[in-house]
Amino acid sequence: MHLNKIILIFIFVIFILLPVNSKSEARIITDQLGREITVPDNPQRIISLAPNITEIIFALGQEQRLKGVTTYSDYPEQAKAYPKVGSYVHLDLEKIVSLKPDLCIAIKDGNPRSVITRLEKLNIPVYAVDPRNLEAIIETVLEIGILLNTEQHAKTLTKDMCLRIKRVAERIKKTDHKPKVFFQIGISPLVSVGTNTFIHELIILAGGQNLAQGKTAYPRFGKEQILSLLPEVFIISSMTNTESIDHLKDQWSKYPQIPAIKNNRMYHVDSNIFDRPTPRLVDALELLAKLIHPEVYENKSPKVNQ
Repeated sequence: MHLNKIILIFIFVIFILLPVNSKSEARIITDQLGREITVPDNPQRIISLAPNITEIIFALGQEQRLKGVTTYSDYPEQAKAYPKVGSYVHLDLEKIVSLKPDLCIAIKDGNPRSVITRLEKLNIPVYAVDPRNLEAIIETVLEIGILLNTEQHAKTLTKDMCLRIKRVAERIKKTDHKPKVFFQIGISPLVSVGTNTFIHELIILAGGQNLAQGKTAYPRFGKEQILSLLPEVFIISSMTNTESIDHLKDQWSKYPQIPAIKNNRMYHVDSNIFDRPTPRLVDALELLAKLIHPEVYENKSPKVNQ
């Protein structure tokens, strides 16, 4: 369903956008919000205004250009050592300016518009991205590759992402059953994921049914509701410590009428790879496919905490 669109966006950006590359000291480009921005042809002092942007810059092998990152930029491990400019929702304008950036890369959801406006008034260009799904993440990686003059690396990275997504789709075609999946992202209150989320897209691509699908992005549930939904696969994504997760699993183990509990199909996964719009979402997709459809992965057990 989504695979053809993902491949099309990959082809479009590579063969239409990439050949256009100004050789001047500055160039005018259009960001993902439709704004025309003048950016350096070869930026050397970049501030990442969100953890996912930091990850993408590292994935492109351009971390030497980074001069500052946001508080929760913790992947890869090296990102923790960079100067911090506040959280992506509470940016420290003075700190950003003090680092003398020649380019900031922002994200639409989260970064306060007021700070972006003030940076632009100080003649600091801000390129904004809006990666809302896998297609847009691929496009974002390619566009940041253009910004940083590392187009070939971006093409290689996104081609690999597309091939891995395609391999998952080919495996999922081998089964007609779509198990009912409940994906829990909050412990108290109990929260899941609606239709307009990365995780919903991953569940569908991995061959499952999202029991929390609907207009509400992050719906809350009561325990009785979950009992009535009878999930076949129960996944907990949380940064909570292992002791809390074990306690949560013990609580759910009291309800063997839930197929996921009865069949020992409750899993705990790393929230970082599911929450951030980065190339690692393909890792999340592959993991979900193995959890939801282990039968099409030649009985190879996924590496998760059960």
